[in-house]
Amino acid sequence: MTAPSPGPDAAAGQGRPLEVFRVFLALGLRAFGGPVAHLGHFHEVFVRRRRWVEESLFGHLVALSQLLPGPASSQVGMAIGMLRAGIPGMIAAWLGFTLPSALLMTGFGYALGLFDLARAGPVLRGLQIAALAVVARALLAMAAGFCRGLPELALALAGGLVAHLEAGPAGQIAAILLGALCGLFLFAPAQVAAVAERPPSAGRLPWLAALLFLLLLFALPLAARLAEGGALTLFAGFYRAGALIFGGGHVVLPLLERVVVPPGWVQADLFLAGYGAAQALPGPLLSFAAYLGTVARGSAGWPWAVLALGAIFLPSLLLVAAALPHLARLRGERRVAGALRGVNAAVVGLLGAALYDPVWTHAVTGPASLLLAAAGLLLLWRFALPSWVLVVVCAAAGALLPL
Repeated sequence: MTAPSPGPDAAAGQGRPLEVFRVFLALGLRAFGGPVAHLGHFHEVFVRRRRWVEESLFGHLVALSQLLPGPASSQVGMAIGMLRAGIPGMIAAWLGFTLPSALLMTGFGYALGLFDLARAGPVLRGLQIAALAVVARALLAMAAGFCRGLPELALALAGGLVAHLEAGPAGQIAAILLGALCGLFLFAPAQVAAVAERPPSAGRLPWLAALLFLLLLFALPLAARLAEGGALTLFAGFYRAGALIFGGGHVVLPLLERVVVPPGWVQADLFLAGYGAAQALPGPLLSFAAYLGTVARGSAGWPWAVLALGAIFLPSLLLVAAALPHLARLRGERRVAGALRGVNAAVVGLLGAALYDPVWTHAVTGPASLLLAAAGLLLLWRFALPSWVLVVVCAAAGALLPL
């Protein structure tokens, strides 16, 4: 009889946080290609080479990341860090994997302040077109994976309509709740696959982490409203965005746009340019938050970059700490699987609404920009061009061509 894989309590202490940090820092420097590619890197390093986790457990960690809101690859990394060295290991894994791209995005935000934006405008236009192609590619991939039947397609259209008509956090939350409720009753499978690994309970930690996650989600907006702007408002907005990402990191686009653009912290053109630039970097896409914090505060931006980055990843840290000890139970709940299926369909519509506004409305200014975006989408979709190459090509095209 095969012994079950060790859970968080058993694995914690086998490694040290500094060891975890070094390994994930190396990954953060070279992990290009987005979440799917990140998971491939993780599998190669932690399953095949270092043998920190077994093959079956790695698959269950990937499945767990799909059940939770937040960036999937970062959450798998956090879970591996927690298995290796407990809570300090989880934080070390997140920090090591995120630090390179966060520093690069912060530097890009500062660099924009050093140049005449009028002169940099053509390059920024090219980055916006790259963002359009990348988001369109993500939308097609998500639609193919999450809208395989008429019920899912109808739910995606409904979610997109809700998000478009109520262009704010309320509309986004309503679309996600609509998907969860419909999925709960329409898509729950008759049975789900059993999970052999049953990590032991980590005491009160999971419940405290879950309670803190919910407390911050509901209390921060109220506190920010009383504070009337400033750092608390920014933290609340980025925390809410990190807590509502379902279906992939690109879904963060409409969530963050509503946090920073309508209040006037970041211009829409700079928002899309930064999002385009983020596609060229290794590590997690949510490092884009560091750029937004920097641009929002100009020369005093690095503390806000840290604040925005911490706020958008904090929900994932709390959810992984809360859910990992209960991996088997979550994976075995058919209602959870059905709700997730409905949410994934709804966020396809959410991303579709964002593709139109603000991405399309700001990036497409004429036939030339539309043609470049279409060519970029073709290269990504049909020829698997790396996104960072597309970003470089579009930035060069923006500088050389009248877009």
